[in-house]
Amino acid sequence: MELTTLSPRRKATDNVVRGAVTVAVALAILPLGWLIYTLIARGIGPLLDIDWWTRSERYGGAANAIVGTLMQTAIAAVVAIPLGVLVAIYLVEYADTGAKRGRRFSLVRVTTFMVDVLSGVPSIVAALFVYAVWRTTLDMPRSGFAVALALVLLMVPLVVRATEEMLKIVPQELREASYALGVPKWKTILRIVLPTAMSGIITGIMLAIARVMGESAPVLILVGASRAMNYNPFDGNQESLPLMMLQEYNKGPGGYETVWGAALTLVIAVAIVYVLARILSRFTGPRMERS
Repeated sequence: MELTTLSPRRKATDNVVRGAVTVAVALAILPLGWLIYTLIARGIGPLLDIDWWTRSERYGGAANAIVGTLMQTAIAAVVAIPLGVLVAIYLVEYADTGAKRGRRFSLVRVTTFMVDVLSGVPSIVAALFVYAVWRTTLDMPRSGFAVALALVLLMVPLVVRATEEMLKIVPQELREASYALGVPKWKTILRIVLPTAMSGIITGIMLAIARVMGESAPVLILVGASRAMNYNPFDGNQESLPLMMLQEYNKGPGGYETVWGAALTLVIAVAIVYVLARILSRFTGPRMERS
């Protein structure tokens, strides 16, 4: 059966909309391409110099900054990912806001409200809150762990929202089929719901990690710079890439080359983590067995 021929008016409208969408895509891609080109053109120089990695006087060294960034982000991820996933599971799987009221409904509303508030909290506010508790109230020293605590506050709402949305799109029929077979709810969530949504959950987690990895406010307030490699996030100053970028920028035009190098290094680190996550998601998703 042949398709109905569009009228000239509809064809013109279709061409206009197609052109507008194409222009919008081009306008969105152009700044991104320009940004990547600028990062590579201006930041590749320090990366190809051995002094960039060996703590020289020229560049200040990037090895300890990379280690500090990865350690602080890893600690934040270890705390924020399980917490965010569990909160999302409660909101989607255990809190029936339509049928149940009382304490459970109040807890759901409070949790949802707090997640919404945390989603819009600036990084400087999270850093100041941790400073007030960690440094002022508890009188604990500045450290990379304090930075990780601030990153947790920024990362948790992103993980909750991403996990919540992915759990909602899991077909309800899968849950009902599992319940019909006598499988407990906790096992249904663990063996059916989470594997089905795992690919999207991992993608959301990577977006959260990418966001907190480049935050500069927590490292400025909660930890000091150090040229020496510090593998202990609980004691002493610890360098990081955002802190290194700000320090080199304050040196004036002489430090701009290092700023671009640190920025490119940070982008490469985020890209590597994202690629590893995409590879991991292929092995964690549901598999269709052939008969």
